[in-house]
Amino acid sequence: MPDSDPFDRYGSDVLADYNRRAAPVALPQVEAEFDLVVEEVASDFCGSVVSVEGRVVELEDRHGKRRMFPLGAGFLLEGRPVQLVAPSGKAATGLRRTASGSIAAPLERARVARASRIYVEGRHDAELVEKVWGDDLRAEGVVVEYLEGVDDLDAIVRSFAPSRERRIGVLVDHLVAGSKESRIAEAVARGPFGSHVLVVGHPFVDIWQAVTPKALGIRAWPTVPRSIEWKHGICEAFGWPHADQADIARAWKRILSRVSTYTDLEPVLLGRVEQLIDFVTEPQ
Repeated sequence: MPDSDPFDRYGSDVLADYNRRAAPVALPQVEAEFDLVVEEVASDFCGSVVSVEGRVVELEDRHGKRRMFPLGAGFLLEGRPVQLVAPSGKAATGLRRTASGSIAAPLERARVARASRIYVEGRHDAELVEKVWGDDLRAEGVVVEYLEGVDDLDAIVRSFAPSRERRIGVLVDHLVAGSKESRIAEAVARGPFGSHVLVVGHPFVDIWQAVTPKALGIRAWPTVPRSIEWKHGICEAFGWPHADQADIARAWKRILSRVSTYTDLEPVLLGRVEQLIDFVTEPQ
């Protein structure tokens, strides 16, 4: 066999220099602490850590969009590759955020309830407000009650007799020009307690519709003919049972289960609820 060419830079043995190759560099491990900002390389998604469950980390970007990724390699921290690992048992040092997106106050004893109240139309409205704003409301000492409709709102306001120290905020469904709800709200505003009551609303037929289609995995909420009761029509369109009130209640639980944070709700509802909280907690 002829001698190998001394000028052959590859040589005759492709494995000759294998053992002299540099060993792979181990990526530094970084604990996925709350509020740590990292970038996921494959998707270019950049966000702060909001939760870690098992082997999955959830990131939230500056627009409030959230995505989940497996822990491990594939992340950049300040432009440098790192390996994200689950936090150790020590307490996280980052700021905790509530489901509404607010910075959570330090854990402390529950605040004594204010005299002011927020009223919503029904049980479903109250459950949705509690799920997203519950932490904020408890921190402020605000109690939410439901009316079972707004027909008796004027009488409820007169019975409560609100004042500057005892305000009422009311969230109404389908508050659009010319509706029954808008006429009731206008009557309250003209009444003797109007300056201490704030009635706001959203344009949706029902609070169900304030949940974004994206959160439910649909393109849009179905259109229901006016001749059909709206919730029954929605359940029928989704192929869900709707024979009685128990079926409707189960349907709502399915919808509510898809709501985790404020990003799962329509912006018009977010603004109205925040407006009510500000009104009833305004310093005297």
